Amino acid sequence: MKIAIIGCTHAGTAAAINSSKLYKNAKITVYERNDTISFLSCGIALHVEGVVKDPKGLFYSSPEQLRSLGINTKMRHNVKEVDFENKKLIVENLETNEVFYDSYDKLIITTGSWPIIPKIEGIHMDNILLSKNFYHAEEIIKKMDDVKNVVVIGAGYIGVELVEAFREHGKNVTLIDIEDRILSRYLDKEFTDIAENALKAHGIKLALGERVIKFEGKNNKVKKVITTKNEHAADLVILSMGFRPNTDLFKGKLKMLENGAIIVDEYMKTSEKDVFAAGDSCAVYYNPLKKYEYIPLATNAVRMGTIAAYNLTEKRLKHLGTQGTSGIKIYGNNIAATGLTESIAKSQGLDVESIIITENHRPEFMPTFEKLIFKVIYKKKNGKIVGAQICSKADLTQSINTMSVIIQNKMKMKELAFIDFFFQPHFNKPWNFLNTVGLEYIQKKMA
Repeated sequence: MKIAIIGCTHAGTAAAINSSKLYKNAKITVYERNDTISFLSCGIALHVEGVVKDPKGLFYSSPEQLRSLGINTKMRHNVKEVDFENKKLIVENLETNEVFYDSYDKLIITTGSWPIIPKIEGIHMDNILLSKNFYHAEEIIKKMDDVKNVVVIGAGYIGVELVEAFREHGKNVTLIDIEDRILSRYLDKEFTDIAENALKAHGIKLALGERVIKFEGKNNKVKKVITTKNEHAADLVILSMGFRPNTDLFKGKLKMLENGAIIVDEYMKTSEKDVFAAGDSCAVYYNPLKKYEYIPLATNAVRMGTIAAYNLTEKRLKHLGTQGTSGIKIYGNNIAATGLTESIAKSQGLDVESIIITENHRPEFMPTFEKLIFKVIYKKKNGKIVGAQICSKADLTQSINTMSVIIQNKMKMKELAFIDFFFQPHFNKPWNFLNTVGLEYIQKKMA
């Protein structure tokens, strides 16, 4: 059996390694445009800040490791065309410009994503950079020392982490986003207010509800960012406006969402026979809304890549869907979320309610304790849980993993009240705060 894998970041690495273990007699070939694999882009801000001293630690695999497993690892190779009917590939060696043909019995598409780059006047000037791969990280660090004013466009996780990193280096930092709140896809206002106040308290300028319309500069160097409301001085601009699936090669050939995300079934099979896909190139089944959504996360990618490998010859593992579970640390605030926010749920037409509590994370007789804020969103009709968020100076983020399991298993608020959680004063209270939210729901409904 000949297995071809196109792209090798998270999903591709997982697919390649697992395929090598599962199919000992298979010939596995990986085609990757870059000369590195498995880079954890979520660590870019830590690298920029200086927390991660050696960027090699942000790679959890390498071309050498894949080759040691017997995988034919073709770095700096670009797949130019795929003939699904005849199972043929046209490939270009980017080092030599040689173009050649290859064939496959099973194909795994893991081409990943690429940052959204809007058509804005001046966007191609020097010092307007992306933040996606290892080379972007190195370029940011290289140029950062010589600049005073840094503008980050896009207030998602990457953008928010970067502004903190730049501020730690003493830069004048501005964060621009078209939405009126940061992290609005992940958190409700009760939580974004905490995060925004923390950023502002540390001298970061928030320019929210502003759309960038132009970049101005001199000698091809950016000097100013013009928005619908203001002008912002800039010696360095980072574009962090989200990602799109890197799937242009397959448009019109595979079933996709409107944005180009490949639709796969629960076994990672595409609409073409013997063709699988995984990771940021794909849509993923989003359990809270019961439909396919584009949620590019490394966690989704490694799961999907692993499942694709297992199902190449027979249906062995099903994908369970995702809750889009994620977390971030902002100036000592440990924040995590899973499922729907209340605002997004309502925008999707769901009739939901929420309960939010504020309490200390462990008994007050302990020498120290920290305040927590915890919110659960549920359907008004039956109490079915669809989302949860938490923030505390104490690291309580693992509770959101528990809430992810609860949403996946379609549990209700009444059940949450009495789930068995341990108690130990070093860690929590006799009524775990997850139970407390469920109890408040019961009291509310029986009042």
